Parts: sequence; C-alpha cells; structure tokens
Amino acid sequence: MNLSIELTAYPLEDEYLPIVEKYIKHLKSYKNIKIEVFPTCSVLFGKHDDVIEVLSSSIKWSVKQKNKVVFLSKFLPNYEAI
Repeated sequence: MNLSIELTAYPLEDEYLPIVEKYIKHLKSYKNIKIEVFPTCSVLFGKHDDVIEVLSSSIKWSVKQKNKVVFLSKFLPNYEAI
C-alpha cells in the first residue's frame, strides 16, 4: 500500500526559518520516498512502511537537534498527492 503524508512544521522559536530549512534538507536525504515542498507544507509519498519510517526518524532527528517544533500531519492512504 502507498501513503502520502502532508506534513507541516511549526518551530516554537523566533528564528524559525533556518529550523524549517534544515528539517526539509534532512527529509530530502531519504532516498526511498518522494518529497515535494510547498510554501505551507511538505508532502511525503511512497510505500506505507517507508513513509512511516521516514516520518518517525525525522521527528526523532528534530528532537535530537533540540528544536521545539509542533508537527501537523494528514495521512492519505493509497493516494499519490504529488
């Protein structure tokens, strides 16, 4: 099964843009999914297990960076949103 996830990150810091840019760069390092970046969100697409693994790993990565971020997501099973 395929999965699309629309993901929005809201850093809880004044200098939020560098945090978002660094997070997007990290997401793009995963080669087993597609990612499309829009002004208000990013969309991840691929095999269900791969996308879930990337989402989990990238949020853990963000926490290790000591960033305070709120993540909002929408899951669209069996739909290629990009």
